[in-house]
Amino acid sequence: MAQATDYSRFVVGYHGCDLSVAKAVLLGDDALAASWNNYDWLGSGVYFWEHGPVRALEFAVSESRRDSRKISKPTAIGAYIFLGNCFDLLDTRYTSILEEVYQPFVRSLRQQKLPIPKNEKRRSDGTKLLHRRDRAVIEFAMGLMDMKFDTVRGAFWEGPPVYPGAEIRKQSHIQIAVRNPECVLGYFMPRKLVDGLPSF
Repeated sequence: MAQATDYSRFVVGYHGCDLSVAKAVLLGDDALAASWNNYDWLGSGVYFWEHGPVRALEFAVSESRRDSRKISKPTAIGAYIFLGNCFDLLDTRYTSILEEVYQPFVRSLRQQKLPIPKNEKRRSDGTKLLHRRDRAVIEFAMGLMDMKFDTVRGAFWEGPPVYPGAEIRKQSHIQIAVRNPECVLGYFMPRKLVDGLPSF
């Protein structure tokens, strides 16, 4: 099994949330909560859109429409992220690991008499929004590694084609799941994102 690679580089990420959460985080009174859903495609961690402030805001707006109790004033907060030991799904070293561990993953579940999780499509455009299998395989793979991972990074082709016959999707993005909170070096509020962005 390959060893983790230290990605000695920084990226800027954006997290969609409620304005009250953004204020509390910026003032140091609170921290962004890690997501532990069994459908989170990169596994557990705090999720950020890499260099994607508009996509982060779109997510917050969408969540607000779905449940205004969770997000009543959608916004996006920026973060300076050190990738550290990164399980990077844009690097064939790590996609090869997932390929290698899949059959042991299946055998492990069968030995425990557990069902194999499925990814589920929840949109007419075919986007798989519930990534239960992806998450489970990633977590299984990282459990076999000798080194802990700080971040997981991957590209997600999401949304409808931008024109008929296109392979380019409207909401495609790179996401980062930060597993080690110390990799977030600081937060900031984007000065100008899109018209209507809430501000202090």
